[in-house]
Parts: sequence; structure tokens; C-alpha cells
Amino acid sequence: MSLKERITEDMKAAMRAKDSERLGTIRLLTAAIKQKEVDERIELTDAQVLAVIEKMNKQRKDSITQFEAGGRQDLADKERSELTVLSAYMPASLPQAEVQAAVAAAVAATGAAGPQDMGRVMAVLKQELAGRADMTAVSAMVKAALVKS
Repeated sequence: MSLKERITEDMKAAMRAKDSERLGTIRLLTAAIKQKEVDERIELTDAQVLAVIEKMNKQRKDSITQFEAGGRQDLADKERSELTVLSAYMPASLPQAEVQAAVAAAVAATGAAGPQDMGRVMAVLKQELAGRADMTAVSAMVKAALVKS
């Protein structure tokens, strides 16, 4: 079953269970997926659907930070519940040690010598770790590894 089919089935299950919060979040997700398909005139693959979910997760995290800074805990809690629903569709995260190993391998493979080579290393890692690791944390690891070398 593809990721889009799983999302559709989960939407049907949320309708049957009358789970309005979950249903609303899944509808937002399906709308974002359909919007991307219409904009690009293609059928999205699972990898592209994951990219849409990642983008939505990042938006939720940013919103939570902004709402908490503004003293709107009610809205921050709503965003957290949406983030929980969206995170269920993401693949399991890689352990820290595996990410570190991938960073070291990418630095060696690209022959990066300093911080100016960060773009090349991140391009390799983005293909390898997309959806399975927080790219902000990966970026910090790459920066630390390149400063050492």
C-alpha cells in the first residue's frame, strides 16, 4: 500500500471514528498533496509525499515556537497535536550514531576540506538521509566535522 493510499484509509477511519482533530489534520495533508500534484501536473511518489509531510512538520515546529513566544499556548497545543498526527507518516528516525557515520562517510567521499565544502556534503546527505533524519541537526554535525578538518 502506498503512502497516499494509507493516508486515504486513515482519513476514512477518522471519519468513521468521528475523530475531528485527526480528520482535519489528514485533510490538510491530502490538500497539500493534491495541491502539489496539480501545480506540477504529476502523480506524487512516496518520496515526494514524504517531502510534503516533512515540509508540513517543519511548518508546525516553527508555528509552535512562534505561538509559545507570543503566549498562545492553546494554538501551540493544536499545532503539537497536528505534528503528532503528521509524524506518524514519517519513517523511523535513524539513531545518532548512524547519522554521524553517514556524515563522516559523506565528508570522506566528497573530499571536503573545510566549511566552504558544506554544500557538496549536504547535497550528498540530503539524498541519503531525507525523511529519516532532522536535516537541521545533520547540518550542525557537518559543520562541526568540517571545522575539525
